[in-house]
Amino acid sequence: MKITVVGAGNVGATCANVMAQKELASEIVLLDIKEGFAEGKALDIMQTATLLGFDTRVTGVTADYSKTAGSEVVVVTSGIPRKPGMTREDLIGINAGIVKDVAQNILKYSPNAIIVVISNPMDTMTYLTLKITGLPKNRVIGMGGILDSSRFKCYLSQALNVPATDLQGTVIGGHGDTTMIPLARFATYNGIPVDSLLDGETVKKVIADTMVGGATLTGLLGTSAWYAPGAAGAALVESIVRDEKKVFPCCVSLDGEYGQSDICIGVPVVIGKDGIEKIVDYKLNTEEQAAFDKSADAVRNMNGVLKELNIL
Repeated sequence: MKITVVGAGNVGATCANVMAQKELASEIVLLDIKEGFAEGKALDIMQTATLLGFDTRVTGVTADYSKTAGSEVVVVTSGIPRKPGMTREDLIGINAGIVKDVAQNILKYSPNAIIVVISNPMDTMTYLTLKITGLPKNRVIGMGGILDSSRFKCYLSQALNVPATDLQGTVIGGHGDTTMIPLARFATYNGIPVDSLLDGETVKKVIADTMVGGATLTGLLGTSAWYAPGAAGAALVESIVRDEKKVFPCCVSLDGEYGQSDICIGVPVVIGKDGIEKIVDYKLNTEEQAAFDKSADAVRNMNGVLKELNIL
């Protein structure tokens, strides 16, 4: 099996590194447009093989998509982060052009690939990828909700002083500071609802911290996070290649589910060998559905920029 990661920056390289350590494929191709960059990252990863005990071969290439031929899963991390003074139109315009080119090159050499989108703004880039490729919706998946849910469980574990691995918590909606929806009602600690273990103000703080989780790290690091986003992408790929049937919140195309259509947004889905195998209905209450609808409006407004810029 071959997996390709497009974009050898911090997130892409971390994703490739985690997948190599988990031996999710016999070969992982790391591709970047910067000369020698992917090759260097791949060689660095390969020099840990005997230390960490994995046999996956990681190869780096510069802008040569022919080397990605036959990939079963392709992870797209390409694009630039938003910089001071940039409007969302600027960001979408630049990253949309990059993602569009990447998606078309991927399918030229790997027509049966499942595409995992990490590039930002992720909901809009997932929607763009689906539209320009014409792929069935089960084969285009945005990663965002997995990362947001991991952050949610991290903050819950700190508030409860328990292991994060003993917690269940899901974040749906758009992958943005104001659009994501941590579902506190569904969060549990070994089956016990967390809202019975924490007071209301603490739960509100956990939700608020989750929603600005990415911005908090950017402020501390001076750049976007990469360990958790890379690991989240690898977890999604693992459920695909190992046909694990795990339920993850992912950005997927909706056709009436959760009351929305013609949009890619985060909802719980079953992930297996065919990509998205089922959308799971969490039966949102009135307040949660209203928040989801508001999030969808914001994502749809962002998608509208693609039409304004004549990208779609």
